[in-house]
Amino acid sequence: MIKTLWFLTIFLILVFPSFGRAARVILDIHTPTLVQIPIVLPKWKPIDKTPVSLTSNVYEILGNDLKLSGFFRVIDGPQLPLSLRQKEGIPNTLSLQEWMPAGGDFLLAGEAHLDPVSLQVRLKFHLFDLVEQKHLVGKQYEGHSQTFRNMVHRMSDEVILQLTGERGVHNTKIAYTMSQGEGKEIFIADFDGANVKQVTQNQSINISPAWTADNRRIAFTSYLKRNPDLYLIDPDGKNLQLFSSHPGLNLSPSWSPDGKRIALMMGMEGKSEIFLMDGASGNLRKLTKGHGNEASPTWSPDGKSIAFVSDRSGSPQVYIMSGEGSDVRRLSYEGSYNTNPSWSPKGDRIAYCGRAGGRYEIFTIEPDGSGLRKLTSGSGNNESPQWSPDGRYIAFTSTRTGASKVYVMNANGFNPRALTVSKGGEGSPAWSRRSD
Repeated sequence: MIKTLWFLTIFLILVFPSFGRAARVILDIHTPTLVQIPIVLPKWKPIDKTPVSLTSNVYEILGNDLKLSGFFRVIDGPQLPLSLRQKEGIPNTLSLQEWMPAGGDFLLAGEAHLDPVSLQVRLKFHLFDLVEQKHLVGKQYEGHSQTFRNMVHRMSDEVILQLTGERGVHNTKIAYTMSQGEGKEIFIADFDGANVKQVTQNQSINISPAWTADNRRIAFTSYLKRNPDLYLIDPDGKNLQLFSSHPGLNLSPSWSPDGKRIALMMGMEGKSEIFLMDGASGNLRKLTKGHGNEASPTWSPDGKSIAFVSDRSGSPQVYIMSGEGSDVRRLSYEGSYNTNPSWSPKGDRIAYCGRAGGRYEIFTIEPDGSGLRKLTSGSGNNESPQWSPDGRYIAFTSTRTGASKVYVMNANGFNPRALTVSKGGEGSPAWSRRSD
C-alpha cells in the first residue's frame, strides 16, 4: 500500500462577498416525512489537459453521495433537457435562468484540474439557488489524486451543510463483521459502500467491533486464544493489541464521550454484568447489581447515562442507569424481547432491536420512554442498530433478502439500502465518528 503524504485545504471563493457565510437551512431532516430537494448537476468541466475520466469519476461520486444522503432528488445526465446535457462547468449567475427548464431548486456545478507532474488535484464547486436566482457558496479543495474521493465526499458534506444546517457524514466509515469460512473477520467500508477493506485476518471468530473515541482504533472481541478477549487494532490491520483478557466474556465495549472510560459486558462471575473500565489504568468496577444477565452498554452523548439490556424482569429489556451504576430504570415495555440499544448522538432517541410479529425489527424511543417508533417492516429480521455520528442515519443488519447484510437507512426509516455488494454474512455494524 502506497503511503501518501498529502494535505487537504478548503477555502471560500469570494465571488459574491455580499452573501453571508452562515449555512441557510432549507431542509428540516427531522420531520417524519421528507420531501427531497430537486438539485441539478451539470457535467463537470476538465481544466487544461485534465482527463475526462477524472471529471466523470467526480461527477459519478458526487451524484451518488447526494442520492445516498436521502435528502435530494438528483437531476443529472439523461434527465436534463437536451439543450443542457452538453453544458459543463460553472455558469455565470446571469445565465442561471437557462437552467430553469431542468426542474431543480438548486444547481451544483464544478470543474477539476489535475497537474500531470505532481498529481495534485484541484476541485472547485459552486452552489446556486435557481428559485431565487442567486449564488449560495463556492469552495475549492486541493490534494493528491489518491485523495480525490475524500475531496468529493467533503464537497457533498458541504452542500448538505448549506441546505440542512449540519455537515454530512460521507467521509465516515462503518466497521462490521463478515463470515469467512468457519470464522468471522472485521471489515470496514466507506459510507457509500466503497473502499471495502479487511481489518483482521486471523481466521478466528472476531465479533462486536467498536471504534475508540478518537477514531484511531477499532476494538473487537476475538476467540484467537479461545477465551472471548477484547483486542484493539488499527483500521489498516496493524498494531494488534490485547486489551482485556479476563476469564469469561470481554464484549461490547462502549467508550464514554470523553474517551476516558469504557463500559463493557463481562462474565467473570458466572453471568454477564456491565463493568466500567478506566481507559488509562485498566481498573474495573462493576456497575450492575441485578440478579439477571446484563449486556450491550451504550453511553449517552453527555456521558451521564448508560443504556443496557437486562433480563432481570424475565425477558431481555432495555434499561437506563447513571454512568456510575445508580438510578436504574426500565425503558422498554412493548414486546417481550428487546436488545441492542444504541443512543443517538443528539441524545434525543435510543434505537434498539425488538421482536414484533414473529420477526426482529428496529425501533426508536425517547429516553423517557415516550415516542416509540417502528422503523423497519417486511420480510426478514432487522437487528443491531447503530447511529451515524450526525444522528441522521441508522446502520443495521437485515436478512430481508436472505443472507445477513449491513443496511443503512435514514433515521425516520426511509431509504434503506445495502451498504456493500457482498453476498452476505455481515453483522454488527459500528459507525466511526466524523474526523472533521
